[in-house]
Amino acid sequence: MEITQENSTKNGLLKAIKNNVIAGEMTYVWAGENKFIIDHTEVSPKFEGKGIGKKLIMAAVEYARANNFKILPLCPFAKALFERTKEIQDVMF
Repeated sequence: MEITQENSTKNGLLKAIKNNVIAGEMTYVWAGENKFIIDHTEVSPKFEGKGIGKKLIMAAVEYARANNFKILPLCPFAKALFERTKEIQDVMF
C-alpha cells in the first residue's frame, strides 16, 4: 500500500494506492498557515474493512507532526477516530 500526498495553497489530498488502484482518499482544506481541516475520507467499496481510512488519517497525523500543524477533523470518520484514539489527539485543533 502506497500513500501519496498532493498539496496546493488551498487544499490537499492523500491517496491510498494498492496495485495501481486507488483504495481510498482523504481530502483537507487549509485553514491558515498551521492548520488544516479534514473534510472527507472515502474508501472504495472493494477495500472497505481493511483499515484504509485509518491509514490515511494516520498519514495526515504524521504529516501534521512533522510540520508542527494542527488538524481539525470535520469528516465524521476522522472525527470519530480522533475522539477514540488518544495517541493522535496531540495534533487535534
